[in-house]
Amino acid sequence: MSSLLPGKQRRNLLIICGVIFLLDQLTKHLVISAWPIGTRYSLIPGFLDLVHFRNSGAAWGILQGHSRLLGALSVVVLGLLVVYSDYFTEGRRVRAVALALICGGIAGNLVDRFLRGEVIDFIFFYFRRFQWPAFNVADSGITCGVVIFIASSLLFPGPPPESTTPQDDDTIAT
Repeated sequence: MSSLLPGKQRRNLLIICGVIFLLDQLTKHLVISAWPIGTRYSLIPGFLDLVHFRNSGAAWGILQGHSRLLGALSVVVLGLLVVYSDYFTEGRRVRAVALALICGGIAGNLVDRFLRGEVIDFIFFYFRRFQWPAFNVADSGITCGVVIFIASSLLFPGPPPESTTPQDDDTIAT
């Protein structure tokens, strides 16, 4: 299968994926080395804290204690996204960027699951009694990538239109 994206664009997507992965791992390393589990520092009182939480499940405690299953599922999803990236992106750069964000995030959390048996979360938003589950850079990459991908798919369904030149277009008189 030939790639719909030129080599330079594919390289740039690998860079995006790598940046998300490295930022995720760096920030988690800083949290692990600086704060005991359960630590909580208020950045914006009543709204945003930095924390050191561990999660052996997915968001909202789904599949808690099933880190290996989630890790295996992550490997499968990551593999499918890479193998079928041309199909998913349909030649649209914005979808390719979205996939790079998603893949970088999956890879970041995957390393945690296999090395630690759980994911390190450290960003915690809340307002009064409302609390969003703590998350990390990898989760942010996945979420932003999914939102961008869905928005792109809704706003620009299908592959991009073919660019035409006057020689290719029969409707232009010569």
